Amino acid sequence: MNKYFLFLILALLPACTTSDKKASQEVTINFIETPTKASSGEPYLFTDSSGNTFLSWIEVSEGKNFLKFSKLENEKWSEPRMISSGEDWFVNWADYPLIAVNGQQLIAHYLGKSGKGTFAYDVMLTTSQDDGGTWSEPKPVHDDARQAEHGFVSLLPYGENFLVAWLDGRNTVVEGMENHEGHHGQMSIRAAIVDKNGVKSNDWELDNRTCDCCQTATALTDSGPVVIYRDRSDEEIRDMSIVRFVNGQWTEPKTVYADNWKIAGCPVNGPRVSASGNNLAMAWFSSPEGSASVRVIFSADGGATFGEPVKIDEGKAIGRVDVAMLDNDNAMVSWMEGSQIKAVKVNRDGSKGSSITIASSSDSRSSGFPQMTKSGSELIFAWTDDKEKVIKTASVLW
Repeated sequence: MNKYFLFLILALLPACTTSDKKASQEVTINFIETPTKASSGEPYLFTDSSGNTFLSWIEVSEGKNFLKFSKLENEKWSEPRMISSGEDWFVNWADYPLIAVNGQQLIAHYLGKSGKGTFAYDVMLTTSQDDGGTWSEPKPVHDDARQAEHGFVSLLPYGENFLVAWLDGRNTVVEGMENHEGHHGQMSIRAAIVDKNGVKSNDWELDNRTCDCCQTATALTDSGPVVIYRDRSDEEIRDMSIVRFVNGQWTEPKTVYADNWKIAGCPVNGPRVSASGNNLAMAWFSSPEGSASVRVIFSADGGATFGEPVKIDEGKAIGRVDVAMLDNDNAMVSWMEGSQIKAVKVNRDGSKGSSITIASSSDSRSSGFPQMTKSGSELIFAWTDDKEKVIKTASVLW
């Protein structure tokens, strides 16, 4: 591990009076050398229930795509392992592959082209039962067989299985007109239960009208799993909604907080959510009437109700958020403030510390979506260096 020491003061604002002394601590950002090669991007981080952290990414070589993963061991990334490879993939800066780990069972996905149309692609799932040594033949999680857009996946360990949520475009195309460009109907969000062999046992439509191309987010609370996504009303209001799996059924979609952001097109900027027991934190980007902001909001009852949001950006937010619950009362939120990757600790009472600059990146699409995950007392970050075209990672003791 190459270590660069950046000493910053985290001032945690007290909940009582502003005249009290501010608590402070020194923060060290440790940059960790990654095993990725040149022309790598689309990073994703996942930490399992034992605190093991995994990094997945795509490498491109001679026109072929390679989905790989690595495990963080003794502050070093392990030798990369191959998940899958192919030439007929849909590779997108915002719709990146994911990996999830459930004991020795692993699941991952990528987007495979299903037709000649630009937005004709499938969510291809593959599973491993030997810690990622071998992987099953990839197959679509959905069975509509439409040459339409399917993507923006969330993966979540659920019991001995996995919960998969995704945006599903089967209703956006007219049968027989799949190769015509553009959307003709409504994007929906669906979810399914998939076992260790990749076999689907359930398939639900959660909402029949959603924003077309924002990331989805899932978390497991003590009350059950939740799925959060950017909704879309008939009046083109695109705020965050939540559905919860309660007593074997999904609840009706409910707005988390009414930003009332009216926008004619998709902002490509989805939410992230994290749970600790029944405590939940959600971070998101919004820009009603051109007033861009990043906020975080907390729930103490598994997402049934939420408190008031806390604004955490510094006036130049472009979104691309992530969030990790540190304990039952505090969360770390990351986002992009212009070209800088920022993070700040927020308490459910509305108090927050001073922000940390993790790295400078780029506000261009090629820089992708920075990732963050919590592992024990560390926060791990991953992002794409837009200039060097490689993935970089770092850790911070929280």
